[in-house]
Amino acid sequence: MNAAHRQPTETKFEPLLQFEMEMGTFLSDWHHCDQLSTYMARMISHNRTDPLRHSNFFSSALNELLEVSFRGGSPEGRIGCAVYRQGPKERVKLSFPCPPGQRQFFREAVARTNGNDAYARYLDALSTDLAPSREVVLLDLAINFDAEIRLEEQDPPSITIVVDLPLEGIVS
Repeated sequence: MNAAHRQPTETKFEPLLQFEMEMGTFLSDWHHCDQLSTYMARMISHNRTDPLRHSNFFSSALNELLEVSFRGGSPEGRIGCAVYRQGPKERVKLSFPCPPGQRQFFREAVARTNGNDAYARYLDALSTDLAPSREVVLLDLAINFDAEIRLEEQDPPSITIVVDLPLEGIVS
C-alpha cells in the first residue's frame, strides 16, 4: 500500500461511564444537574495527574451541559450521558429530547462555537445578558475549556451534543 491510499484514522475513544434516566425525573429537581456532574467527575478523575482539579473542571463543564438540557427539556423521553477518554481528552455525549422548534437553535448555537467570532460573541453576551443562555453556556465551554462541540441529530425527538474536553492539558 502506498502513502496515497493511507487514510488517517481517528484514535478511538474508550468508554468510561454512562447513565440514562427518565427526563421527567431529571427535570423534577434542579439539583440533579449538580449531583450527576459531581458524581461522574469523581468517578472518572481518580487516575488523572491532578484528580481534584480535573474533577472540579469536569464537574463544572458537565454541569453546564446538563443545564442546557434542563433549561430546554421536555419531560417526555430519556436523557443519556456517556463519557469516553482518549489520552488527555474526555468526550461527553449528552442525548436528550429536543422539541422540533428547538433543533434549529441548537444547530446555530453549536455552529457559533466553531466560528471565528466565538470569543467576541461570548464577551458581548457576558456584558449584555443578565442571565446566561444556553448559547452562552456552549460558548463558555468552547472558550474557557477549549472544547470542541458538535451536534448529532438522531431521529426526533432526541439530539446529542458531543463535547471534547482536553482537560488534562488544562490541569497539568
